[in-house]
Amino acid sequence: MVIFLLSVVTYLLLAWSGGGIDPAEIAIAVVLGGILAIGARSWNPERSWTLAGLNPVRWVSFLVYLFGPFLWGMVKANLDVAMRVITGEIRPGIVRIDSGLKKSLASTMLANSITLTPGTLTVDVDDGPEEGNIFYIHWIYVRDENPAEEDVYGSFGKWARRVAE
Repeated sequence: MVIFLLSVVTYLLLAWSGGGIDPAEIAIAVVLGGILAIGARSWNPERSWTLAGLNPVRWVSFLVYLFGPFLWGMVKANLDVAMRVITGEIRPGIVRIDSGLKKSLASTMLANSITLTPGTLTVDVDDGPEEGNIFYIHWIYVRDENPAEEDVYGSFGKWARRVAE
């Protein structure tokens, strides 16, 4: 139902030209919204759609994360990569980290945070049913073959749990 409503409202906002909305546009919006809702349900039938994403506490937590720890991590990573480029101290490699995250939104948030930070790149995420998601991360300077979460991506994992799980 959420996908249907969001699709219809989005289409109508895009079709609206400032005046009235033609009844044909409303019919098109309802048909396309229905198609998208059916498609979303068939792609992932066991997924239950909730309104948890509309919780204002989550949005405030995400904004605090974005303009706090993430911004600070980005600044530190930029300086670190700049120094490594200048000094030539580069030991690239791929490390495996068990994030312990259970929800796909938290995993997506963490993977994107890692990839957006200079010096790291999320190569793959292996989501096993018995354990949390395993992240394979390309790291510009591998200090340890089995690093801790904080060594590679700082507090991003804790924030992904706080915001998205």
